[in-house]
Amino acid sequence: MDRMPAAPEGPRARRPSGAAAPAPDLSDLLRRSARGEEEAFGQLYDATARRVYGLVLRVVRDPAMSEEVTQEVYLDVWRTSSRFDPDRGSALSWLLTIAHRAAVDRVRSSEASRRREDAHAAATRGVAFDETAEAAHGALEAQRVRRALGTLTEVQRSAVELAFLGGYTHTEVARLLDLPLGTAKTRIRDGLIRLRDTLGGPA
Repeated sequence: MDRMPAAPEGPRARRPSGAAAPAPDLSDLLRRSARGEEEAFGQLYDATARRVYGLVLRVVRDPAMSEEVTQEVYLDVWRTSSRFDPDRGSALSWLLTIAHRAAVDRVRSSEASRRREDAHAAATRGVAFDETAEAAHGALEAQRVRRALGTLTEVQRSAVELAFLGGYTHTEVARLLDLPLGTAKTRIRDGLIRLRDTLGGPA
């Protein structure tokens, strides 16, 4: 019972036939599914997939994600069908409860992931320049710095331009230039010291 058999078709793939089929006994299909009868599980899927997908879609809103959640619901049903108790409610109610819980969990998970990404992006944007760059920024005008950059070595200029003019942190400069962090810090510091000396800034 660990592996769910392949679903006959996707939840939106089937179309109702012209002849009305008798309503299946979902409780019986669940009992048979619990015994590992794949045919019964397929019939259960056919009879309920549209309802399950529709419920999930109303919660999740995204069609592709809703299809993923629907498949997860049926995997859960295949694994836990033996827990269904007809004395506590209908088979359809039991199934839709599982679907609703899975949809809500997916929305919460997606929102938590989005909040983490937003927080990371905000933190990255909000990282202040390192202390050396801040001191230089407060003492030197950008235009004068640009003119003085010509006095730096190429490696110093690349590091300083990224840190001072580009606003990148030491860690980001190291990653962009493919350097060890200590090397990037040294190049930035030496470059800013040379700029300060060239422009006659305070010692």
